[in-house]
Amino acid sequence: MKLRQLRYVHEIARHDLNITAAAEALFTSQPGISKQLKLLEDELGAPIFVRSGKHLTDITPAGHEVLRLAARILQDVDNIQRAVEDYSVGDSGTLSVATTHTQARYALPDTITRFRQRYPKVALHLHQGSPPQIARTAARGEADFAIATEAIDQFEELVMLPCYHWNRCLLVRPDHPLAAAAKPPLRAVAEHPIVTYTFGFTGRSKLDQAFSVQGLSADVVLTAVDADVIKTYVRLGLGVGIVANMAYDADEDDDLVAIDASHLFAPSTTHVGFLRNAQLRGYMYEFVELFAPHLPKAVLDEAAAMAAPADRKRLASGLMDELPSY
Repeated sequence: MKLRQLRYVHEIARHDLNITAAAEALFTSQPGISKQLKLLEDELGAPIFVRSGKHLTDITPAGHEVLRLAARILQDVDNIQRAVEDYSVGDSGTLSVATTHTQARYALPDTITRFRQRYPKVALHLHQGSPPQIARTAARGEADFAIATEAIDQFEELVMLPCYHWNRCLLVRPDHPLAAAAKPPLRAVAEHPIVTYTFGFTGRSKLDQAFSVQGLSADVVLTAVDADVIKTYVRLGLGVGIVANMAYDADEDDDLVAIDASHLFAPSTTHVGFLRNAQLRGYMYEFVELFAPHLPKAVLDEAAAMAAPADRKRLASGLMDELPSY
């Protein structure tokens, strides 16, 4: 059994049993992967994948166990490499963060600027996507951290810790009927078309819950993952924009009226997630602490050492009162 063979089967599973796609990701040939897969299955005495002709169609029961253990072995190999890198290359390396547009555009710039000043030799990679995509990317080890508000708690292999609370504001044109209202009731908001985030993005669930609890129906006429797109259509008079407070800039958006909506919607919490068994480099710890100062290395290590998800949730819950609000 060779490490290369384990990496091949792991990659095949990651690419929906498509050997050609796995070969492209590994910069090798499809026949080479097929040959190594057969050699591994012959050595194990059991198939890892179910076949239909030349195609792989499913994973066998034994294959699920092989893949689970292979992922652990590959993670440990990566951890060994990272542990040595802290001594051999010091402040050089890569940092991969999977996040949403809102976090990348409004929450992370200051952190990334300060991080780059301290670690100019670290290459930063931002991967934007939906919250489920973000969490899945981190759970697969394809990103060092996932930063999101929604869906990140669906992956038990991730350590999730809260970073900050935030709420929303209403955006309207100066000539809109709500422009002069300091604290409009939700019923008044529901009388107008609404432009807001796509479902599953940026705390959208809290917005929907608020309308539902009061028995109201929100007339959502346009959704987007990008607050800048939402503001564009508010400017065109399409409706009332509902965005994260952090997405409003008093200078850049001085042609819009922002109305605090914290009396209308429950606050949301943005979390950072990372693979529990991953070996974090020194600069990775510092990145998190720059973003969330209440999450130093000791807290991350304590959370990662907890085997039971319930214990990690209790730790995270205990941190909630320390969080800043935006």
